[in-house]
Amino acid sequence: MNQEKDLAISLPMQSSKLAQGLVFGAVSIASFFVPISLGHPQWLVGTIVNVCLFLGVIYLPKKYFIPLAILPSLGVLARGLVFGPFTWFLVYFLPFIWLGNLILILVFKNLFLRLHYVPSLILSSVAKFLFLFVVANLYFKFHIVPALFLQTMGLNQLATALAGGLISFLIFKLYGQFVGRDARAY
Repeated sequence: MNQEKDLAISLPMQSSKLAQGLVFGAVSIASFFVPISLGHPQWLVGTIVNVCLFLGVIYLPKKYFIPLAILPSLGVLARGLVFGPFTWFLVYFLPFIWLGNLILILVFKNLFLRLHYVPSLILSSVAKFLFLFVVANLYFKFHIVPALFLQTMGLNQLATALAGGLISFLIFKLYGQFVGRDARAY
């Protein structure tokens, strides 16, 4: 029982290379193509992307984290280039969006091992929000971006991260029950 609990709380979940490849493919495709195909509203696209980020942390090893952090914003950028309207303001934010996603991923992963799912979800979402909001405020203060980005990179980021984390929690709990793991610990 103790060995099963240790396996269940370690991240990523133990899986074969094929399973990891399939999970990475699924979350990569979703996190890249959802922004291209849906575009808006931000609450829906952001929530789906954050579901992909949280599931990636749970089911994939570290080597996949950087692509997972980068792909969603590249999907948004590609949508702007292909379907318009392309905005240069997004280019200014790309490295910070990547870092924000990476902050979410790494804070969640590191806290999950000590605090379980929900507290880790909340703290990692707040960390991403604070980082992006501070950057947006600095950009706005120096007249690099319009005020719209204060909302886009502010509370919207917090709401979509929390919603994505809660949905991924439900998926994780269901999956844990289907494969016989004790998902109640999360």
